[in-house]
Amino acid sequence: AVYAYPFQNHAPMEPMNATAKYTPDLCEVWVPTQNGEAAFAATTAASGLPAEKCEVYKINLGGGFGRRGAFHDYVTQAVLIAKQIPGTPVKLLWTREEDMTHGRYHPVMQSKLVGALDASGNLVGLHLRLSGQSIITAVFPQLLQDGRDNLAFQGLDPSGDFAFGYTVPNLLIDHAMRNTHVPPGFWRGVNINQNAIFMECFMDELAHAAGKDALEFRRALMTKHPKHLAVLNAVADRAGWGKPAPQGVYRGLAQMMAFGSYVAACAEISVSGGDKVKVRRIVCATDCGYAVNPAQIERQIAGSFVYGLSALFLQECTVKDGRIEQTNFHSYDSMRIAQMPKVESIIMPSGGFWGGVGEPTICVAAPAVLNAFFAATGKRIRTFPLKNHGIQMV
Repeated sequence: AVYAYPFQNHAPMEPMNATAKYTPDLCEVWVPTQNGEAAFAATTAASGLPAEKCEVYKINLGGGFGRRGAFHDYVTQAVLIAKQIPGTPVKLLWTREEDMTHGRYHPVMQSKLVGALDASGNLVGLHLRLSGQSIITAVFPQLLQDGRDNLAFQGLDPSGDFAFGYTVPNLLIDHAMRNTHVPPGFWRGVNINQNAIFMECFMDELAHAAGKDALEFRRALMTKHPKHLAVLNAVADRAGWGKPAPQGVYRGLAQMMAFGSYVAACAEISVSGGDKVKVRRIVCATDCGYAVNPAQIERQIAGSFVYGLSALFLQECTVKDGRIEQTNFHSYDSMRIAQMPKVESIIMPSGGFWGGVGEPTICVAAPAVLNAFFAATGKRIRTFPLKNHGIQMV
C-alpha cells in the first residue's frame, strides 16, 4: 500500500507578531513565544548588541503548535525595523495572509508498505519506506547522523521515547529523503501524525488480509510490548470492542508511543450516504508515566483531537507557481464545535518515567477514524485530507 500526507499549516488564531524597541544601549522585545531562548537569540543577532544589552519579555500566545518554537523570523523582522528608528517602539503584526504564506509547514511525506503473512495469517515480514522531507535537515542540520534524520522515524524507533510497538521477525523501516523548496517545521505532534496513519492503517489492512480481528492481530505482535498493549486493551475494553456496536456505528483502533508516552484510541463513527462521517466518540488511553494534573491531561487529549481531525478531514497546503495557495481560513478550514466527538480519556500512569501529554495523543485519532471508516464502507483511503475524496465531516 502507498499512503501520502500533505503539507500542513500551523494556522494559530494569533498571527505572528512582536513589539521591539531599540537603542544603542538596550534592545527590548515583547513577544508571544514557545521558546524564550530562541527569541532571545534572534534578538541579539538582529540587534547586533551583546546579550547583556538585550531583554526579551515572554507574553501569552494565541496558539503556537510549533510555529513559535524554533522559528523567530518575526522577532528578527521587528528588531530590524526598530533599528531604523531608535528609541521608538515598533509593533509588528503580520496579516493572516502573510502568516499563512510565510509559514514553516508540516513536511510532505509518502510511505510504501509491504507485509508478508505466513500460511496461518501471521505477520512475518514488514517493510515500511518513508519518502519525503526532513525537518532536521532544514532547521538543525547539525543533528543529522551520517545523513540520517532520526526524527523522521518518530513512533517507529527500535527503542526510546518513540519505540515501535510490534515485534515482527523480519522488519525494515527506512527513509528516502526528498527535500523540497517549501520550508518545513515542527507541527504539533511532528512526524507521528503521518507515521501513525501509515502504520496503524496498514496494520488493519494486514489483519483484513489475514482474515483476523484487528485487535487480536495486533495483540499477537505486542506480547513483548506490555505498555503499548495495556493502553490498546484499555480503549478496546472501554469501547466494547468485540461486542455489537449500536446499529450504524463502526469502530476503529490505533496505538503508538510518542514523546515518552503510550497512547491508543478507539473511534466510533457512523456514515450516511457513503460520504458523510459523524465521529461520535473517541476513547483514548495514555500512560504518561506520572499524571500530575489529570484534568489538564484530559483537555490536552481533546484539544489534540481537534487539531488531528481537522487535518484529516479538511486541511492541506498546496503549492502553485512556487507559492502556498491557502491564504486564510476560507481555504484552510477547521472543524466546528458541533462536529467534535465525545472524548473519553483513560489516564493510566504506570510510574517510573515522565512522558508527554500535549502532543502524543494527536496521532491516534486519525488512523482510528480511518479504520472505522473502512469497517463502515469497505473503502480504504490513503491520501489526505478526506475532503479531496468528497468525504465530509458532519
